Amino acid sequence: MNHFLTKFVVAIILFKVFSFSHVYAETWKDISYLSESEKVSDPYLKERAKLDIYCPDKAKNAPVIVWFHGGGLRSGNKELPERLLNQVVCVVGPNYRLFPKIKSPVYIDDAARAVAWVYHNIEKYGGDKSKLVISGHSAGGYLALMVVMDERWLQKYQMDANTVNQLVPFSGHTITHFTVREERGIKGEQPIVDELAPLFYVRKDAPPITLITGDRELELLGRYEENAYFYRMMKVSGHEKVQLYEMDGYGHMMIEPGLPILLSIAKSL
Repeated sequence: MNHFLTKFVVAIILFKVFSFSHVYAETWKDISYLSESEKVSDPYLKERAKLDIYCPDKAKNAPVIVWFHGGGLRSGNKELPERLLNQVVCVVGPNYRLFPKIKSPVYIDDAARAVAWVYHNIEKYGGDKSKLVISGHSAGGYLALMVVMDERWLQKYQMDANTVNQLVPFSGHTITHFTVREERGIKGEQPIVDELAPLFYVRKDAPPITLITGDRELELLGRYEENAYFYRMMKVSGHEKVQLYEMDGYGHMMIEPGLPILLSIAKSL
């Protein structure tokens, strides 16, 4: 084979490898998840009630991951984790309002608005609302748990929480969040389980749940243990599709090693 032909063949191989290893996609930025019929005068709500959508190009009936960012309910911005991109899934990253500009349960209400908007609109972008996975890290994991476990939040926006296909919180509080406790003047070391705790809504008819935390010796105060207790109580309630992963050797920022688990769940739908 002459030198020119060799270079030509190599070029063709590289072109094919690149073409078939890359998933072409579209990203839509800063889409409002407020209802068109809503008359909203609050500028902070207008600013934060937005989301980004990533979907493979010409996607049809793709699984959908809603990813809520962390930040203790007081910081952070919408994000589309890189490892979730260039896959055969749609990814949605919503914003929500933050403490101290607002207090509980406003951020939970925002999260419910966002999930319901995705459920009612994602098919326009190539996603399948019957393959909806709700996830997020830390505060985002807490919000994911709250909007699914307490069915009232999504009912408010004409959605049944049990139509969510999978719930996959990363290191989320299952007790009442520490920011909520701070709002009430309660010490961070004092655990509370009330109407703003996912544990308050343990029920056997919830969607399948995969809990992911860091190493119990490296995690935030009690975070593994409260997830383990939530897991056990769901089992006691008769819920048959709940599992718990502990990322050995990783602390609270265990997002990266947990994302393949999330992707595997979404791709299996």
